[in-house]
Amino acid sequence: MVKRRAAPLFAASCVDAIGRYENGVAAEGNERMTDTASDAFKETITDPAQKAAESIREASTKIAENSASVGLKLLDQAETNTREAFAAMRAAASAKDLSEVMKIQGEFLREQGSRSMTQAREIGEVILQFGRDAVGAVRGDA
Repeated sequence: MVKRRAAPLFAASCVDAIGRYENGVAAEGNERMTDTASDAFKETITDPAQKAAESIREASTKIAENSASVGLKLLDQAETNTREAFAAMRAAASAKDLSEVMKIQGEFLREQGSRSMTQAREIGEVILQFGRDAVGAVRGDA
């Protein structure tokens, strides 16, 4: 009878040993799978998201700088336009007759039209360059 009891005990201990071995192998396999999944997540999600956030941060910094620059440019243009308007009003106030006033006003309007076109072109070029800079920053261009 001892032999009969020993056989089932031996078999049970063998099954237990195999189970522990398989669990150890499975645990190592699970650990490797977890590491692989973690690396894949980092490469496909985390790293690109961090790069995108950095690009957006750089682009927003450039936009803030450029907005201030556009604001200053517009103020300079408004100052120039105001100075020219007052100069024309002074000239018209010192005119001797109505024909001279009309001549001064005509010259002012012609010069103001030309000045406005030049100023609009300058602001358009500045804004276009800012757009290029912002897109370049998001793309990661130098």
